[in-house]
Amino acid sequence: MDMTNEEKRIPLYATSTVPTIPNTVSAETPLESLNMNWRERDLPEKDRTKHVHRLHPYLGKYIPQLVEIFLRKYFKPEQTVLDPFCGSGTTLVQANELGINGIGYDISAFNIMLCHAKLYKYNLRKARTEVLDVLDKLSEFDTHYGQRKLLLNNPLSFKIPENDNHYLEEWFSPRALKELLAYRYLIESGDYEYKDLLKVILSRSARSARLTTHFDLDFPKRPQNGPYWCHKHSRTCCPVNEADKFLKRYSIDTLKRIEEFSKLRTDATVELHHDDSRNSRFPAISGVITSPPYMGLIDYHEQHAYAYHLLGLEDRRGAEIGAAKKGANRTAQQLYQSGIVDVFKNAVDSMPTGGRLIVVVHDKSNLYYAIAKMCGVEIEAVVDRHVNRRTGRRFSEFYESVFVWRKS
Repeated sequence: MDMTNEEKRIPLYATSTVPTIPNTVSAETPLESLNMNWRERDLPEKDRTKHVHRLHPYLGKYIPQLVEIFLRKYFKPEQTVLDPFCGSGTTLVQANELGINGIGYDISAFNIMLCHAKLYKYNLRKARTEVLDVLDKLSEFDTHYGQRKLLLNNPLSFKIPENDNHYLEEWFSPRALKELLAYRYLIESGDYEYKDLLKVILSRSARSARLTTHFDLDFPKRPQNGPYWCHKHSRTCCPVNEADKFLKRYSIDTLKRIEEFSKLRTDATVELHHDDSRNSRFPAISGVITSPPYMGLIDYHEQHAYAYHLLGLEDRRGAEIGAAKKGANRTAQQLYQSGIVDVFKNAVDSMPTGGRLIVVVHDKSNLYYAIAKMCGVEIEAVVDRHVNRRTGRRFSEFYESVFVWRKS
């Protein structure tokens, strides 16, 4: 007799009271021995955001240690793991560290650009030369507060994209916008090989240079144009007026992070596809590790709106699965399930019998048992873990589920 869903469920609190150390896990490690309820002292932020994992802020990503555990348990070097919702590239980066080939798909142009910047095999000397060269050229420009018409008439053509709808003028001070546009012009006009890396530096700087409160960089709803009481600093603060300091700071930090990753990366292959996984035919894979969009929680394009406007990236937000603006009512749930099923059916078709799909999700609407059934996979286990390390004004505790599915 088949076990019921509840009988297959691994207990919330694992048999071990000691948090699991990822690099100790192997194919023989029992699932029920895994304790992934890491606290801050077990897994500090500097480890969760090591090397390129914090090349750019990204909401809704899972931590690399969680991915590492399941890569070690279910995959071997030279096998291939697919992430059909590759997001900021956590699965692909960790797979590369372990010598596992990675294939990533995402509908977001920004996400693919970020993944490419993280996973490119750089000539470090050339990368450093290019990053510092842009900074040197930027310092030659007059970045003092100027009039709007002077920007548009500048011979360097610091032009705002025609389809921008004034977003950039609303969210950046004149000085900050001039500095960002100057940096963008230098990328476009320069003979640089690593332009995606430079664009990520520009995007990260733009995020920090927006006219918003210091405590609400994640979800700002409107520009902050004057002084305000700052919950982060417990005093009156003013919005940022310049971008130059962020461009300098993140240039140095970026070089440090790609250099750190270069010591760990392997020759495993990486493929990136800017495509909708519902309609894609995936190449042959060994299995899947992914964290699908959490229904009704995050608008993934909107969180990087500044990058889309500044870089003129293709915006396909209308095709997002489970976007926050679509809500979480019954109709939204049905659309979400249908989209996720289409993706996983495509993945199952590309993997061998016995291959695993590891799906990490906050399944508060209890949709994933039905999704597994519709995909025709066996539910081997569901491991729940307590997430309690949220910080700042977004602090909250929740539980996420790690579904272990098997193609039978």
